[in-house]
Amino acid sequence: MALQFPQIDPIIFSIGPLSVRWYGVMYLIGFLFAMWMANRQAEKPNSGWSKEQVSDLLFYSMLGVILGGRIGYVLFYQFSYFVENPVYLLRIDQGGMSFHGGALGVIAAIVIFALRTKKSILSVGDFVVPLVPVGLMAGRIGNFINGELWGRTTDVPWAFVFPTGGPLPRHPSQLYEAFFEGLVLFIMLVWFAKKPRPAGSIAGLFLFGYGVFRFGIEYFREPDAHIGLYAGMISQGQILSLPMVLAGAALIAWAYRAQPVLNHSEK
Repeated sequence: MALQFPQIDPIIFSIGPLSVRWYGVMYLIGFLFAMWMANRQAEKPNSGWSKEQVSDLLFYSMLGVILGGRIGYVLFYQFSYFVENPVYLLRIDQGGMSFHGGALGVIAAIVIFALRTKKSILSVGDFVVPLVPVGLMAGRIGNFINGELWGRTTDVPWAFVFPTGGPLPRHPSQLYEAFFEGLVLFIMLVWFAKKPRPAGSIAGLFLFGYGVFRFGIEYFREPDAHIGLYAGMISQGQILSLPMVLAGAALIAWAYRAQPVLNHSEK
């Protein structure tokens, strides 16, 4: 028994050669939510942020997501093909984005923005990370609508037979990721950020939380066919998530140990 995969056309509508796809709309939803939430945070008394700074930060971050996501996908998942066909890096029409690459791109954007505005890199990171999970949730829902990045075969009653995944029912791992890496992580970050926290601890929680959730969900997600599992046990996504878990835990521990120093320097 398996659930019927909803027949949703990935293309919402077309005007001549231009097609508007659900996946792109999901990215737009994530960006608009981030813009709304960031401006709302900036409007709070003594936030230390202006709307112009928010606009610049979001622009840098969006570039980081797009460039880092594409470069990361090519290097992490299609490196052999890229060596043979370097122009593939520019073939965005063929798809392929990596969260881990996008995360590195956003980190680079945060560093550049912080240096240009003379803000603390850690405080900028803390400002940015609560904006991310809703976009992740929207993106994974887009993956589900596209019928891509499905899970491993299973006999659970909520499994789906994906049109591109063969005749066997599979875990809807896209929805698992949307729930845990999106909704649950967003709630965690918003709750954690309600009280004053040492600089870097919110960013650390994001890295740790996403890494743990992604590592666990990879056990339900079908590994990339051309990569498979290393040693028959661990996927590429898990290997890329482990440094996030370690870095997040280390950043939280360091932030709490360094809090008196950080508070003194701010004064």
